[in-house]
Amino acid sequence: MFEKLKSGFKGLVSKVTTTELKTESLTPIISDFKMNLAENDVAFPVADKICDDLVERLDGVQVKRMEDRKKIVDENLRQVLLEVMLTNQRIDLLQKAEEKRRKKEPLTLMFVGINGTGKTTTIAKVARFFQDKGYSVVLAGADTYRAGSIEQLEEHGKRLGIRVIKSTYGGDPAAIAYDTVNHARAHGINMVLIDTAGRMQNNQNLMNELIKIKRVVQPDLTVFTVDSLIGNDAVLQAEEFNKAVGIDANILTKVDADVKGGAALSVTYVTQKPILFIGVGQTYKDLELFNPDKFVNMVLG
Repeated sequence: MFEKLKSGFKGLVSKVTTTELKTESLTPIISDFKMNLAENDVAFPVADKICDDLVERLDGVQVKRMEDRKKIVDENLRQVLLEVMLTNQRIDLLQKAEEKRRKKEPLTLMFVGINGTGKTTTIAKVARFFQDKGYSVVLAGADTYRAGSIEQLEEHGKRLGIRVIKSTYGGDPAAIAYDTVNHARAHGINMVLIDTAGRMQNNQNLMNELIKIKRVVQPDLTVFTVDSLIGNDAVLQAEEFNKAVGIDANILTKVDADVKGGAALSVTYVTQKPILFIGVGQTYKDLELFNPDKFVNMVLG
């Protein structure tokens, strides 16, 4: 995954290593690299930040005779990327779940995003993740809009041995979500995962429905699921959902098929919300906790 991004960073390090570390020498190389980032779906504000910060860090650096220039360039680039990937808010999901369990309260996650991102399948993967850690889970079929969505969630529930609280199509999604949280409280269930209708970020009526669910249920986290393959659209969607509903974290799906990698770099920086998980395959086990250090190490080889 991220082959093109890796190749771009490798080329940059190679060129900068053989150049005088002064702004005037670095500028043409960095300008070319900025275009490479944009071609790999890195949002322009993020590409600007990476390039500006790198020039600022490298300008005037004195390389001693026996020092490894490549290592110096590599380390500075690593720091720049980590600053892009890190947010003020770090979320430890398992710690949150444990704190809630001690209080005998369910941890409630509300999942939002547009159709086609793999949101419902991602919910099933998250459910399996918590099951494997010893937590009980209930699912809320609060997508009463898309035909087949409740059946899809029920099929996942059946495979995982998890109950799905549902209503009929056209029913009130906020009421379903509310009933699910009450069911979890009454039966001592640790986790509530709420599936909501996928919607385009510019559909105000459907956005209002999401706002209502959030107001009624007051979830612990609102999680935005986004398809990493859609590139800069991922950033636009994240921004719009964050403005309209308020998101706390992101999950990137289909990362295993993403040769570019720009969405992973961009979504965190633009929303200032961390990535919780990345989806890396088709099975329930194909979900990884996202680690910024591991991501940076991967793209820099």
